[in-house]
Amino acid sequence: MPHVILNMVEGRTEEQKRALADALTKAVTATLGCSEDLVSVAIEDFKDEEWMTRVFAPDIQQRSDTIYRMPGYGSED
Repeated sequence: MPHVILNMVEGRTEEQKRALADALTKAVTATLGCSEDLVSVAIEDFKDEEWMTRVFAPDIQQRSDTIYRMPGYGSED
């Protein structure tokens, strides 16, 4: 039962978020071979000025062992 949690900087429309959730669901079902009714997707928006302290540091930098694709920026950017 995959649950995808997506954190991103605010500014996308609800339509964009629904489209992204649909695309992520399709990718999960195609890759993992499960049905769509087992997949859930959560999207949380953050203010740009909060990103480094509320997302990058705790979820990316401090949990690098769980990250399968690192971003192309770092804390010094």
